[in-house]
Amino acid sequence: MFVIVGYIVVMASVFGGFAMAGGHLAALWQPLELVMIFGAAIGAFFVGNTPKAVKATMGALPTLFKGSKYTRDMYMELMSLLFDVLSKVRKEGLMSIEGDIESPEQSPVFSKYPLVLADHHIIEFIADYLRLMVSGNMDAFQIENLMDNEIETHHVEGHVPASCINKLADGLPAFGIVAAVMGVVHTMESVGAPPAELGMLIAHALVGTFLGILLAYGFVGPLGALLEQKLEESSKMFQTVKVTLLASLNGYAPALSVEFGRKVLYSTERPTFAELEDHIKKAKSK
Repeated sequence: MFVIVGYIVVMASVFGGFAMAGGHLAALWQPLELVMIFGAAIGAFFVGNTPKAVKATMGALPTLFKGSKYTRDMYMELMSLLFDVLSKVRKEGLMSIEGDIESPEQSPVFSKYPLVLADHHIIEFIADYLRLMVSGNMDAFQIENLMDNEIETHHVEGHVPASCINKLADGLPAFGIVAAVMGVVHTMESVGAPPAELGMLIAHALVGTFLGILLAYGFVGPLGALLEQKLEESSKMFQTVKVTLLASLNGYAPALSVEFGRKVLYSTERPTFAELEDHIKKAKSK
């Protein structure tokens, strides 16, 4: 919704200001300029990226028009899930969660938290490291190093779509100049035409530069920035799991381990200690 509203504001400001200054909006409608700019940009996009990067970018685009799923409710479910798992381990031993981590979708513990269960990346992350804890062959330092490497890999992979979009935005002003130069060449070919016609041709050529810059900074560039912000939000889930599990490995009680995880959350989504405690009590009563 914010993306659409932002686009409307950009268009209203630019085109509305042009119209209020006495400009004719019809002069800005140049389909051939758009064909040159978009065609060159799309072609360069496919040339400059691997099929895997192209697929990742296409898959990320629909998420830009959806709100963030990483809400306070999502984080409270995550921490309640971790509390339940660690409490079960403390009471019944590590082997008691073996069935839960092998089939999280069928686990009575995991199934209480549908928001978290719907995110297969975080579920896989939790299950993998609980499985390593069950094996008992790795200490906290080894697991922390492995977690850091996996989170870094996730971050690098998630940054691919944002990088592709940002590079596309960087190239649009140049493609706008290319379109403008093509217009100037066409104008020079028509140098014998009447002044009024030449003026029209020059105006059409300048629209190419205008469109390239507007598309880059008003439409495509902000999408890359938004993808980067969404990536940072998704990484916070992994950091919360990491801190909580490491606290448990170092001997802290489940309630205190979850508190460690709560502290790494952004202040805008971080529940208070009392809110988290109430949520955990309600989850336990289900």
